[in-house]
Amino acid sequence: MQTTLSESASHLPRAAEAESILRTCVHCGFCNATCPTYQLLGDELDGPRGRIYLIKQVLEGNEVTQKTQQHLDRCLSCRNCETTCPSGVDYHNLLDIGRAVVDAAVPRPLGQRLLREGLRQTVPRPDVFKGLINSGQVFRALLPGTLQSKLPRSVYPAKPRPTTLRERQVLMLEGCVQPSLSPNTNAAAARVLDRLGISVIATREAGCCGAVDYHLDAQAAGLDRARRNIDAWWPGIEKGAEAIVQTASGCGAFIKDYGHLLASDPAYADKAKRVSALARDLVEVLRDEPLEKLGIHASQRLAFHCPCTLQHGQKLGGAVEALLTRFGFNLTSVPDGHLCCGSAGTYSLTQPELSRQLRDNKLNALESGHPEVIVTANIGCQSHLDGAGRTPVRHWIELVEAALP
Repeated sequence: MQTTLSESASHLPRAAEAESILRTCVHCGFCNATCPTYQLLGDELDGPRGRIYLIKQVLEGNEVTQKTQQHLDRCLSCRNCETTCPSGVDYHNLLDIGRAVVDAAVPRPLGQRLLREGLRQTVPRPDVFKGLINSGQVFRALLPGTLQSKLPRSVYPAKPRPTTLRERQVLMLEGCVQPSLSPNTNAAAARVLDRLGISVIATREAGCCGAVDYHLDAQAAGLDRARRNIDAWWPGIEKGAEAIVQTASGCGAFIKDYGHLLASDPAYADKAKRVSALARDLVEVLRDEPLEKLGIHASQRLAFHCPCTLQHGQKLGGAVEALLTRFGFNLTSVPDGHLCCGSAGTYSLTQPELSRQLRDNKLNALESGHPEVIVTANIGCQSHLDGAGRTPVRHWIELVEAALP
């Protein structure tokens, strides 16, 4: 795509990257065929091709309006279009660049500003978030249905973690909302890894991965969180940790981008690259181990929801399904498994109507094979889908751990 950046845009820190990405796009429109918001709304500007054109206009000096911002806000950042694109357009990085420019130029209405700032002040802070969840559970009956759906239906308490220190060790991101919404997930992962001779070292100093801030108009704050996590993990890396494991694919996808996002930071570029290279989704660690040692022979009927951050962001579509099949679980067929469930980080709160439509469509697909349980690999998807009050939704590692002899 022919592109001529404006004088002001040419001085942006990522100007060359944006121009390179824009020139990669051939405007074929294949991306629209798999874009969830384009399928719902049928508006060219609510598909990747239209959004790329809007960003191109902005970077070429055309007027930036609230309408531009709205169409970019409606993007789920699911990256389905990247999987589909024959030209390899790096859409999510272009979107991040475009959003930063638009958000700097277009002040948001007060209600949007309060919502986004409120999310930034609560979601990435585990203690604050836990307090809100606990208070919400106490007063659940008094809350409107929309808020009740954000609270976990069932909280499975965390089982004790192994205390024996193995020779092989990995670091693990505890996460910001998962300890409150699904506290047994990381404990289950630690217990399974322990059976395989791998100890999990929880680094309490490592907090939110930074994605919440980064995708809510605060990219600098998100990168600061990334730097703090790198500092927290670095001693463990120097001691020989094999990997930095994530059980939430959304966090994993963002951590794997640390090296790219901090490439221009002389103090952190090399460390960020190293951290991204060590980042592993849990399935990447388990699939290479001698799983027969676990002695699992399951038969439960499951539907697996493959999060966008796993299949499109990390290119690990099919990996968990293969693992569960090896353990004997009976996986049902899921139509349109490539489509987003509508969770997308905080999207279910910033774009509730679109998010609910996508959630209901996804649940219809997941339930079409009549599973006993739906499993997934990302806490955001898990909470969002389970909030509909239909088939129970859990993290897949909890069912694997429960099947240990």
